[in-house]
Amino acid sequence: MTAACRSITVPTARRWPRWLRAAAVAVAVALAQPAAAIECGGRNLFDTLAPARIAALDAAVAGVPFAQGIRWRATRGDARIDIVGTYHFADPRHARTVAALAPAIAAADALLVEAGPKEEARLSAALADDPALIVDATGPTLPERLGPQDWAALSTALSDRGIPAILASKMRPWYVSMMLGLSPCMLRQVKAAGDTGGLDHLLIDAAQDAGVPVRALEPWDTLFGVFAGMTDRQEDDMIRAALPAARHADDYAATTTEAYFAGDIWRIWEFGRIDAYDGSGLDRATVDEQMRLAQDQLMDKRNRRWIEPLTLAADAAAGRGKGIVAAFGALHLPGEQGVLRLLEKDGWTIERTAP
Repeated sequence: MTAACRSITVPTARRWPRWLRAAAVAVAVALAQPAAAIECGGRNLFDTLAPARIAALDAAVAGVPFAQGIRWRATRGDARIDIVGTYHFADPRHARTVAALAPAIAAADALLVEAGPKEEARLSAALADDPALIVDATGPTLPERLGPQDWAALSTALSDRGIPAILASKMRPWYVSMMLGLSPCMLRQVKAAGDTGGLDHLLIDAAQDAGVPVRALEPWDTLFGVFAGMTDRQEDDMIRAALPAARHADDYAATTTEAYFAGDIWRIWEFGRIDAYDGSGLDRATVDEQMRLAQDQLMDKRNRRWIEPLTLAADAAAGRGKGIVAAFGALHLPGEQGVLRLLEKDGWTIERTAP
């Protein structure tokens, strides 16, 4: 996997599964030094791209099914699913989305999300009980794996995020790559707020306030199978590729955020690819292979598994004269293997309901 848009190229911290981000943030915030909340700045890097790069982005996005938009509706017979692609960190613009979805949630049979409160609680308990889930106490250390130059850059970046080098040296590569995508400023904000403040959490709160059940699309321990089978080289490259972006995390955050609220969902993904071409130090074939691997593991496989629970829940709700609402990371929406296209292939009619 590689790095880009505000974190590792292939999903940025804002693109990782909600439960995966929750695990990373929880540990990092626990380690970080207390700090007052501040506003994080950053440039939208789309504004700095040369015309040739903009043309490459446009070409990469063209023809991708459902490449734009965060709110959709799927219908099949009497069954109805109101779908929203989420952004997992705080932004005041979430309030408009929550207000727009509040009537649908209040009338829904259930809200389906990547991970609900019960799943996050079980994951947090597992991480607290078993440090080996994110720390490798038996294998070679990261300094041994990466070499002195890359380790020096990595230990500095993690120290900026509140993780001391002695602890970082034994952390598992997936967690390290995750942390490189979170700016120190973001971690201070989360620590001050006690929550990521993302759209997922806000919608769960709305459902609970309305007495609507919240159900998870996947088990609480899904995280531990996502990176299974990666080679040592792939893991090490995942870290190396994340390092350049880690130095400019606020810019990557601003870029991802603005693209999300503009509805340019697949543009976020392809920006990560182009950014990796330019800054990761990896050749294009390696970048493309890592992008393919990440898309398959983090998005496509999970998308396919979600179709059955979405369909079963919607059909059951239709029998009670209701619909359901589904909320999950926005990058799960587009593409031939995206949730919207998979539903369409299964006989659902898809319509965009808002930007």
